[in-house]
Amino acid sequence: MYSLERQKADGRKLSLYSRRPIDEAIPLSLLEAPEGVNPHLRWHPLRGEWVTYAAFRQSRTFHPPPEYNPFLPSDNPANPTELPVGDYDIAVFDNRFPALTGQAHDPPECLVDTLPARGQCEVVVFTEDPGAALGRLPLDHIELLLQVWARRTEVLAQRDDVLYVLPFENRGAEVGVTLHHPHGQIYAYPFVPPVPKSMQNSEEAYFKLVGSPLLQDLIEMEIDSRERLIYLGSHAVAFVPAWARYPYEVWVAPIEAVTSFSALSEKQRTDLARALKTVLLKYDGLWQRPFPYLMAWYQSALDGEQHPETHLHAEFYPPYRTTDRLKYLAGTELAAGMFANDALPEEKAKELQAVEVVL
Repeated sequence: MYSLERQKADGRKLSLYSRRPIDEAIPLSLLEAPEGVNPHLRWHPLRGEWVTYAAFRQSRTFHPPPEYNPFLPSDNPANPTELPVGDYDIAVFDNRFPALTGQAHDPPECLVDTLPARGQCEVVVFTEDPGAALGRLPLDHIELLLQVWARRTEVLAQRDDVLYVLPFENRGAEVGVTLHHPHGQIYAYPFVPPVPKSMQNSEEAYFKLVGSPLLQDLIEMEIDSRERLIYLGSHAVAFVPAWARYPYEVWVAPIEAVTSFSALSEKQRTDLARALKTVLLKYDGLWQRPFPYLMAWYQSALDGEQHPETHLHAEFYPPYRTTDRLKYLAGTELAAGMFANDALPEEKAKELQAVEVVL
């Protein structure tokens, strides 16, 4: 992996990554961040969790025409974008409209506790090509992305205001995407968020009792069953979990537990890229059009403790209702937090298994 670190005209950081050497003469991008970027946190006293507030995000770019795509590389001062013109594969930069930032300060007084919304939000542009998609990128490009996620986690882990790093991708207008250029985000939180915290608690309890990682043991059972497998390689697996909450929910993971992207071996990373690409191609093949989803990657907390119970993995959440095969989130999901799935995981696994893909 080759990389080049730059700084934008407004002081935000830009990191370029490539499978080839990068020309250091690449110019700066000139797009500047808006004023008034100062998010804050408020404590939810009944749920026992923090909520971030960033009203300035209302002015972020929303479905721009192709000629005003802010992720398209540009050297035109009259139409500046986030990315410079040059030969590279992946770009990472500080979000112009962050929900979390190390520069947050002086939160407003409120009847509940407040804090500056410290942390970091980064944008990861997967490719310079606005018409591409993550699933259609070459396997070695996807492997590079896994390396980039590892590098960004390592960089963010050095900060004292970061305890958890979550890479994710929203794809499709159905899940709220406002820019269709292939990209994801990284949220670096000043605390371990509720969902990974809940998973960590379950994993810790199981590890103390059994002595092995919970997800690794579940994966072994899924492999033995084979009923819900979508991909099985020597080092990675993709499957519709027996406990899926969403129709077409898929998990992707190394077979043997590793705690983070940085802990992946080269063989694991290579096979994980194949598993990831297989899932994405099967989604599009099943729908015969771009399939919308949220992809989230979970790894260990950055709290200074060892977490042998943690198992790096991705979870894919399709949106509720893009066709009659999906459903709206309803009262029990939104109000009670208990999901009611109208489709058996085994049925949806069969549909995905039937889609032929070529890597």
